[in-house]
Amino acid sequence: QVLLLACAEDLECVPGFQQKVFYIEKPFEFTEDQLVLNLKFDDCKGNNKLNFEVSNPDFTVELDGNLVALKNVSEAGKALFVHARSEHAEDMAEIFILEANEKRGALKEILKLEGNLGIPRQKRAILATPILIPENQRPPFPRLVGKVIRSEGTEGVKFRLSGKGVDQDPKGIFRINEMNGDVSVTRTLDREAIANYELEVEVVDMNGKTMDGPVRLDISVIDQNDNRPMFKEGPYVGHVMEGSATGTTVMRMAAFDADDASTDNALLRYNILRQTPTKPSPNMFYIDPEKGDIVTVVSPALLDRETMESPKYELVIEAKDMGGMDVGLTGTATATILIDDKNDHAPEFTKKEFQATVKEGVTGVIVNLTVGDRDDPATGAWRAVYSIINGNPGQSFEIHTNPQTNEGMLSVVKPLDYEISAFHTLLIKVENEDPLIPDIAYGPSSTATVQITVEDVNEGPVFHPNPMAVTKQENIPVGSVVLTVNATDPDTLQHQTIRYSVYKDPAGWLEINPTNGTVGTTAVLDRESPFVHNNVYTALFLAIDSGNPPATGTGTLHITLEDVNDNVPSLYPTLAKVCDDAKDLRVVVLGASDKDLHPNTDPFKFELSKQSGPEKLWRINRLNNTHAQVILLQNLKKANYNIPISVTDSGKPPLTNTTELRLQVCTCKKSKMDCSATDALHISLTLILLSLLSLFCKSF
Repeated sequence: QVLLLACAEDLECVPGFQQKVFYIEKPFEFTEDQLVLNLKFDDCKGNNKLNFEVSNPDFTVELDGNLVALKNVSEAGKALFVHARSEHAEDMAEIFILEANEKRGALKEILKLEGNLGIPRQKRAILATPILIPENQRPPFPRLVGKVIRSEGTEGVKFRLSGKGVDQDPKGIFRINEMNGDVSVTRTLDREAIANYELEVEVVDMNGKTMDGPVRLDISVIDQNDNRPMFKEGPYVGHVMEGSATGTTVMRMAAFDADDASTDNALLRYNILRQTPTKPSPNMFYIDPEKGDIVTVVSPALLDRETMESPKYELVIEAKDMGGMDVGLTGTATATILIDDKNDHAPEFTKKEFQATVKEGVTGVIVNLTVGDRDDPATGAWRAVYSIINGNPGQSFEIHTNPQTNEGMLSVVKPLDYEISAFHTLLIKVENEDPLIPDIAYGPSSTATVQITVEDVNEGPVFHPNPMAVTKQENIPVGSVVLTVNATDPDTLQHQTIRYSVYKDPAGWLEINPTNGTVGTTAVLDRESPFVHNNVYTALFLAIDSGNPPATGTGTLHITLEDVNDNVPSLYPTLAKVCDDAKDLRVVVLGASDKDLHPNTDPFKFELSKQSGPEKLWRINRLNNTHAQVILLQNLKKANYNIPISVTDSGKPPLTNTTELRLQVCTCKKSKMDCSATDALHISLTLILLSLLSLFCKSF
């Protein structure tokens, strides 16, 4: 049964199919040579060289317009498209195949369309029936595509067409013959660019005054299958865990077709064209033809990453429109599927026992333990974690994983002693960073034994104690015994002798007996020496065994020196200046210091030597334990004076030092002090005594 689309009454011949859209009810099966319907095509010029093409190769259109099936067809899709071409015209017809329950709804849509497209229900002055134009028409252009009719004739009037595609961008696609209403297209149309044009047509007189209209003229571009499906979202990479159940979804492939989504032109079907590699099965995966979902189709046992030629599969996926029919256009893309590893293999040592040799006293890596693991080296299912589970009570050993080789690097971190133990046995366990899957466990091959042999070396003697400390008084007699050092040889099994020597003695004060280690003095020990720091003098000694070659040990001796009162105090400053008319006769504050330690230093006693002459010129006053002040008793004439001052410390016995303070009496004018060219020289008692002594000596 055929449902015809209602059309306006033909008043003139319009080239093309006289009816462009058909709806037929889907039969149980189209039988061979069955007449489906009759298509009427007229190019208005005799249909010379008329030819028909059908989108489904199982159907054909005969020269009389009969659409027939070439064989029994149970599934023809949802639509057929018939393209007709003659010398003077070409057109496209659509035949929609409806299920029985779709028939009534389709009729309602037809009637609704009839109203929307402006098909008149009663006679009107302008008849503008909708125009359907196939996209991608070939030249020549312009091409007649429809006609607007005025029921009252066209004498003295003309037609005017406007809208998008005429006088609005894109301009100039359509035009109308002002005199007879013929509508033409001037170029090839692309439905994917613009699918519908809504134009307006009106009738005006010769002065441009509107006589009828405007009336809407709808032009629809009929889709042709001119766009291939495209995969736009690549690259397409999927992952599936090895051993996954049959039917596990890996990924989805989705292509895009720019053709009309309501037609078979954009109805896509998916297919796997090629799988690389083809082992262990050439059909490892299946793609849902409608959804594009890729799923596994082999058993979990075949999806074993460790037995595969490669854990990466590449599938060439084809998307075909027209519902997958042979006439459909295709697009392809590559789907990369990676078989992900799971920890289904425990690491195993390459041998049950490893050997290592290390010299005593040495640290560092002594052996690399090798393991094998069939899992993916890029994952925690392959990376090894080692642990020492027995034989390391002193924590002398550590084991770490080499990140490049996955080997276990066994190291000595605390030096071993041959004399304590010449052999060590370690039990090593290896595991993975990731846990094993539940049905896999670590076996005996995941543990190994390491036998370590310690080699004896000639070790240097050891001083006891080290450092050594002793306290001595400075200035003890040369040749005094400081102490006797003691060094022992760790190599108890070698029975070696030890000799001693001085290694570092900064001041050259010490010597050592090479046989018994007695340390004595060769010079006076001086606490105030620059070689003594914080009252401590440090020297180094060597103990050398008789091995071949000999080994050496170093001992450190700290001598704390006790102070004795062997340094006289010193006075500062030794120069002072004063104006000859000074009102303040306090000349200078003197200080005293002593290199010795308390109680051999302050409090200091300050005294003036006996003054000559009838008058006393100065005195000294004690300020505190370390300072005193010199005061003039009267103003003095400009001259230089030497004042002898004695300072005595508090040692037992005390030490005294006499120092001359040089006092310059200067002329002071306008805040300037002139100490040159003294008027008279006043000499100290010391100088007078020296002169008298000189005269006394000459008399003899």
